[in-house]
Amino acid sequence: MVPAALLLCFASALLFYLASPQQRLRARPLPSWIRLAALAFAASGAGAWIDVLGLGAGLFTALTALMLGWVGLPYAAWYASRGERR
Repeated sequence: MVPAALLLCFASALLFYLASPQQRLRARPLPSWIRLAALAFAASGAGAWIDVLGLGAGLFTALTALMLGWVGLPYAAWYASRGERR
């Protein structure tokens, strides 16, 4: 259950990032309705973490996993664009 919860949170962070107008991984952002799918993934991931760890720890673990994805994706985009310029 833990790998599924982590995957759901990371997929949610990725979809939120790719639907943002400020994203740098694609030429154009994904359509805005993708944010609803990202929200559903985030809620499912939070539910999975809550099921495994309980309410308090599960909620904060889900938020931590989402934050890890949101912090890491801009760095991944920077690294990918750095490689294209060489």
